[in-house]
Amino acid sequence: MTLSNRDKKHLWHPLTQHKTSPDTLAIVKAKGAKLWDENGKEYIDGISSWYTAMYGHCNPYITHKVAAQMQQLDQVVFSGFTHEPAIQLSEELIKILPANQEKLFFSDNGSTATEIGIKMALQYHFNLGNDKRVMLAFEEGFHGDTFGAMSVSGLSVYNGAFEHHFLKVVRIPTPNGKNNTEVLQKLKQLIKENAIAGFIYEPLVQGAAGMKMHDVDGLNAVLKVCQKNGIITVADEVMTGFGKTGKNFASEYMDEQPDIMCMSKALTAGLLPMAITSCSQKIYDAFYSEDIAKGLFHGHTYTANPLACTAALAGIELLNSGEIQQNIQKVIQSHSEFLKEIKVHPKVRNPRQLGVILAFELNVEMERYGNLRNKLFQHFMGDGVFLRPLGNTIYILPPYVISQEELRKVYNSICAALDIF
Repeated sequence: MTLSNRDKKHLWHPLTQHKTSPDTLAIVKAKGAKLWDENGKEYIDGISSWYTAMYGHCNPYITHKVAAQMQQLDQVVFSGFTHEPAIQLSEELIKILPANQEKLFFSDNGSTATEIGIKMALQYHFNLGNDKRVMLAFEEGFHGDTFGAMSVSGLSVYNGAFEHHFLKVVRIPTPNGKNNTEVLQKLKQLIKENAIAGFIYEPLVQGAAGMKMHDVDGLNAVLKVCQKNGIITVADEVMTGFGKTGKNFASEYMDEQPDIMCMSKALTAGLLPMAITSCSQKIYDAFYSEDIAKGLFHGHTYTANPLACTAALAGIELLNSGEIQQNIQKVIQSHSEFLKEIKVHPKVRNPRQLGVILAFELNVEMERYGNLRNKLFQHFMGDGVFLRPLGNTIYILPPYVISQEELRKVYNSICAALDIF
């Protein structure tokens, strides 16, 4: 019996309506920018397995480091204990974070990273005696699947059954360079009408919204108003972090830096689950007290797992290397040339790029998870290219180690799709 058939008996997959979805595809091997299924067919991983394996799958530098750590210390409780991998990771990560970031709080995944960021913002004001309970977020944002993260997310396809249980959230549109004044006017009005504690946002690229990109100056102005009004700013860099935008973090494009940052996905180079929520000294100081109840009472069993910390350390070393930085620039240049090639095609709408993220809308109406979108997905997979369209949004976010030949195959499959659909 095939793995795909065995899968059906017990497994329930994420973001899947099993009654209408096709069989799952069993992957048995991964290396570099490629995946292999149980029938031996290979696929180029054009989205780095949800933006995680940025240095390639089974990267030997990372796996050797983790294998060595596995023989020394595999897991220990992080409440009341500490260890070298976590300490060293804190030292190396702080070096590449914006200068105002000082403290790191570990958790398990992107949703928990943002959940903790939201809790930090709300409890910051609670600890200081401020009656501020409302969160501010962008329209069409996505921050995860736990309750706080869902509350601040604006994509109802994920949230419908739970909306009556959410935190109070008010929203503003993303600034696009043309509507910046209107966005600021709405923001100032919402501040007058609501006791806003924090603003959570995906800096410059809204991933789940379809790689929707917004304006640097507009976001910087929003952050400035928030900080002037005592609103804690929480940058969700789960998707954008660790080089994808051409800088280590998308927040580096702005002059105004966030109070809190949320990281996961590429943090551990796609090898192990882990997340970090960092914050400024100001945030930490609001929790530092003789009053035990003012502490941040949030914890996960595998917090700061030594193996995951080791993978993250190895990933940061690679990110800082000349080779990876050169590879990032090569991908950026290739994407730029490809956009010039397709932007005049009548089926291409709103072509855009930031760093290694390339996206455009296929000028065809289709549902986010509808039949036409599924046919588009199957077209790519038939060509041996793993791309995962978000409705009619086609995007590429490849591993930094992808070759020019592999990138060309991805581009060719997209070009063929433009003529088919």
